[in-house]
Amino acid sequence: MSSAPGHGRNDLVTEPQPTVKCLVWDLDNTLWRGTLVEDGEVALHEGIRDVIVELDSRGILQAVASRNDHDHAWEQLEKLGLAEYFVLPQINWGAKSASVRSIAQELNFDFSTIAFIDDQPAERAEVEFHHPKVRCYPAEEALALTGRPEFTPSVVTGDARRRRQMYQANARREAQRTDHTGTDDEFLRSLSLELRIERAGDEAISRVEELTLRTSQMNATGVHYSDEALRALIADERHEVLVASLTDRFGPHGAIGVILLERRPDTWHIKLLATSCRVVSFGVGTALLRWLTDEAARAGVPLTAGFRRTERNRMMEVAYRFAGFREASDEAAREDGDGAQTLVLDPTRQNPPAHLKVLAPRLFGSAHEPVEWMPAEE
Repeated sequence: MSSAPGHGRNDLVTEPQPTVKCLVWDLDNTLWRGTLVEDGEVALHEGIRDVIVELDSRGILQAVASRNDHDHAWEQLEKLGLAEYFVLPQINWGAKSASVRSIAQELNFDFSTIAFIDDQPAERAEVEFHHPKVRCYPAEEALALTGRPEFTPSVVTGDARRRRQMYQANARREAQRTDHTGTDDEFLRSLSLELRIERAGDEAISRVEELTLRTSQMNATGVHYSDEALRALIADERHEVLVASLTDRFGPHGAIGVILLERRPDTWHIKLLATSCRVVSFGVGTALLRWLTDEAARAGVPLTAGFRRTERNRMMEVAYRFAGFREASDEAAREDGDGAQTLVLDPTRQNPPAHLKVLAPRLFGSAHEPVEWMPAEE
């Protein structure tokens, strides 16, 4: 029995399925030839390494659900030079469906974005029974996976290519946070955080669009900007389209923020400020606002911002208020053209956060490389 999409119960599926975000591999007679507990040593099926490396380069995470002794199987993956490609290995003697559930929950992925590959029809059927949305594939289709549309994202960003490394870095980071016995400030200082703000180019556009679409709690207006709209703004000298990325001693967080800034006759106007919710605890939103305030103060222009209250962005409203923004007193200026409320700030020079190194360009200036934001007194 084959349970891959296009066979059996999936013949009636007509709507496009979401791109696979995580492929869960069985090991014995799927990833490698032979049964480890019986044969002791095993070898990779020809071509499997290429599939794993290619899926990894597309930003598709890969995990393991295998009935084996964990230490023995993981040692074998290390010998084969593949251990680094797998996250959340579930190598135990329990049900495969339980392992798949654990992986999906830990990644916070919907089951419709999970795929499972196994040589045993009974194992695939057991996973299908408990998780009908998981797409299951027989082992003999492994080499064809990279040619299937569900394993072919329409766009592969730089962040996507680093997705596994970012996940693994975050796991190490959170483990360190759990073990840390000092204060939160001391932990943040220990991370050697670096926030880099750059003008968006072709490489970053897709990630910027994704951030405007998916970020809701830390999105000041809730507005989604399409690829076409973002490219038009980049080409307009009155606008700055900026993307922020974060790294620390554990590795990259990737692109985590976007700023759309418009130069108006009498003010600089923040049309959109959005940051990923996963970096709230690192003080990134506050750092971006302080940097924008300092840049406006350097230029001697007032700073305004659009804000539209939604059900989820209370945190962003608090950030604006804490930074000193207030409602516009001029009745005509209280609402922007797109229906957002206008907030205003008379900027003063700011200092960078003590726990965070910030590299950023001079706004509305030349396209030189970002420079380090230094304290105002220097």
